[in-house]
Amino acid sequence: MYYINENIKNLYRIFDQNSRDGYLRLDLNENPVGLPQEFIDEVLSKVTPEFVAKYPEQLEFTKKLAKFIGVEVENICLVNGSAEGIRYIIQAYSRPGGKVLSVSPSYAMYDVYCEMYGRESVHVYYDENLEMDVQDIIDAINDDIDLVIILNPNNPVGDVYTYDEMDNILEACKKHECTLLIDEAYFYYYPNSFIKYAIENDHVLLTRTFSKVFSLAGGRLGYVVGKKYDVEIVQKLATPHNVNAFGMAFAQALIEKDGMIDELVEKQLTGKQHLIDTLQEKGYCVSAKEGNFIFIKPKHLDAESIVKQMKEEKKILIKVYKDIPDLGDCLRVSIGESEVMDIFIEALEDIDQ
Repeated sequence: MYYINENIKNLYRIFDQNSRDGYLRLDLNENPVGLPQEFIDEVLSKVTPEFVAKYPEQLEFTKKLAKFIGVEVENICLVNGSAEGIRYIIQAYSRPGGKVLSVSPSYAMYDVYCEMYGRESVHVYYDENLEMDVQDIIDAINDDIDLVIILNPNNPVGDVYTYDEMDNILEACKKHECTLLIDEAYFYYYPNSFIKYAIENDHVLLTRTFSKVFSLAGGRLGYVVGKKYDVEIVQKLATPHNVNAFGMAFAQALIEKDGMIDELVEKQLTGKQHLIDTLQEKGYCVSAKEGNFIFIKPKHLDAESIVKQMKEEKKILIKVYKDIPDLGDCLRVSIGESEVMDIFIEALEDIDQ
């Protein structure tokens, strides 16, 4: 009899294969402008036939990355986007039928991977004001929990955790022997990092990505940080040559180019504040915490109509989020440089009248 894994058979997934070329992309937390063309050209000028033909070699880049973030090579496992690292950690640090604790709403792939591997997702929910009492997370950690996942800043809410709060979460994880995963996908938009927790404690792992402020979503590159033994566990799940040479080449060039990363961060955060200030001056209600996204309450039309018209008439991609406190059904917009934000603001004013 043919066999199909029931977890996979019954797994609900959405794969959007629509082309986004030619649109202003403010829907998936990417950098809508991307890296400067001259920088792209500079990196590609070093690509040779041998570079393309051979399997990617990770050691040189891993050494550069380790120095850049202040850890040792043994503390890093490269992955194909941080989502792959999260998948490996759920697979390795929770048992079949075991429980994985996270807050809700948060990154949807936590639940997808749990269902994929036959784990049970356990959620601590935000209250009606989209606020989280960290004590609720701590109270939910018990001997039945295998893995606790904390996204900081959280997506989509944008809230963050203090060091005292993370200390208390870690203490609860140690008490009940739960592995702790700290997801720092949006770290550079709020540089309060918990990386030391991962390199100083067993069973604490941290993930980061090059898809957000580094503007390399197409390069599919991320990494896991932890103590040597934990990193080795994650590494065992990785496929051979799991990260591509182009992603590493661009990431290494970014790390080595003086001021490049600081400039990317500054442009994004300046654009975010410009968007917030301008919308508020125009009478819009805005909810903006940390991360590279904000919520906007329309003034006249409903959010779904605006999203549709933005795509069809303005070639701008944004999202609808429902039931946001004080905003109701609202727009969810990724940030970009000030010039890009002006394009969005002009389009919004034209449609929402």
